Amino acid sequence: MKESGHIPVLLQEVLRYTNPQKGEVVFDGTLGGAGHAKEFVKAIGKTGTLVATDKDKDAIARGKKTLKSAKCKVALYESGFEEIDNVLTKENLEEVNIIFLDLGLSSNLLADPSRGFSFQTKGPLDMRFSEKQNLNAAQIVNSWKESELEELIRVLGEERFARRIAHAIVVARKMERIISTEELASIVANAVPKGKRQSRTHPATKTFQALRIVVNGELTALNKVLVKGWKTLVPNGRFAIISFHSIEDRIVKHFFKEKVINKEGVLLAKKPVVPSQQEVKNNPRSRSAKLRIIQKKETK
Repeated sequence: MKESGHIPVLLQEVLRYTNPQKGEVVFDGTLGGAGHAKEFVKAIGKTGTLVATDKDKDAIARGKKTLKSAKCKVALYESGFEEIDNVLTKENLEEVNIIFLDLGLSSNLLADPSRGFSFQTKGPLDMRFSEKQNLNAAQIVNSWKESELEELIRVLGEERFARRIAHAIVVARKMERIISTEELASIVANAVPKGKRQSRTHPATKTFQALRIVVNGELTALNKVLVKGWKTLVPNGRFAIISFHSIEDRIVKHFFKEKVINKEGVLLAKKPVVPSQQEVKNNPRSRSAKLRIIQKKETK
């Protein structure tokens, strides 16, 4: 999902490294607010094609409005990016020139209390990108074993107080089912020792992040799109991914490194590209963004 609809993260860097050309086919797997897509359609012109996906039906609806004046062909799908092969088949496309993913959480989702992503506003404990999904955060919080919750929060949230938080959740749910974001945020905050709380981030940040990743199967989806996406890239095609989470970044880094070792691709930036100080000042949520880009080599 896009980090922000109105403030696309690392926009100029994405355009510089992916270098979209007239007539090219671009797959944007995380339409979000269409901030990046809006610039892609300008660059590829009337002979180009943009295929974009997003699990959030509201993002697709907004995207149709935002991109209605595009000169190129635009095809939007309410789908996860891991379905890249099926989506391209529907468009009678076998290859693409550019694949772009922004793995950050959409600001539109974060701002909507009814979707349950934010610990700063009261809402149902949901966190689903798509309302078609069955599993939600409340089910995990209220039914998983304490050991399972601890592992989830420790591994995916990279939270040092995972054991304390998991125990606090289990104790709290014995008294009453945890159903709101506000309730969970309070339980987590109280479980973290006062002296260990970081002033810059809310104590519940990592726990909410871990829940969101599991609810939406984000790591599985990322692994799938890397494999499927690489197959669809034309020789000299570019694969660009912005991640905000160290585990996601590690998955992307290792996949790209493997392609370089096997002489199948070349990194267009040796190190991850990060936002400038000015961008972080203008959009604080961009501070943990990392952009990695690889270009597929010509086959001999």
